[in-house]
Amino acid sequence: MTKLTTAEVDLIMAETVKRGAALGKALSIAVVDAGGYILQVKRTDGARVLTPGIAISKAHSAAVMERPTRNLHAWAESNPGFFDKLSHLSLYPIVATEGGVTIKRDGEVLGGLGISGGTPDEDETTCNEVLEALGYELVFRAWGQSAQQIDEQGEAK
Repeated sequence: MTKLTTAEVDLIMAETVKRGAALGKALSIAVVDAGGYILQVKRTDGARVLTPGIAISKAHSAAVMERPTRNLHAWAESNPGFFDKLSHLSLYPIVATEGGVTIKRDGEVLGGLGISGGTPDEDETTCNEVLEALGYELVFRAWGQSAQQIDEQGEAK
C-alpha cells in the first residue's frame, strides 16, 4: 500500500495556502491518509473558527468513501436516513458537499484533501486545481456508477 509522504503533504498544504491567498480567502486545510486519519491541518490567518473541523470532515469523507464529497450528493438525497446513520459510524461526520477530494495516484486511494473557508465552488475548485497541479488523479465514479459509465474526463456518460 502506497502512502502519502510528509513531503507530499507539505507540498499539498503549501500549494493550497498559495491558491487561497490568490483568491483572497482565509482557508482551513486538512489532509488525511487513506483511513481518514489526520496527517496535517492548517488554519490560515483569519479563517473562521469552525473551518478546521469542516475541512477535516471533508477530507475524511473523501478518503473513506473513496470519491470526492460532491459525488455523495445523490446518495445522501436518495437515502438521507442511512446517510445520517453512516455519518455517526465514522471518526468524523461523512459529508456530501463540495470541497473534499480524494487523493489518488495510479488508481490507489492515498487519502483526502479538505478545504473550508471559501464558497463551496471555491473550495472544490481549489482542491481540484491543487491535486491536478501536483499530478494526482481526478477521475472518480459517482456513487453506484460503473467504470464503463466514466469517460476520459471523469464525467458520467
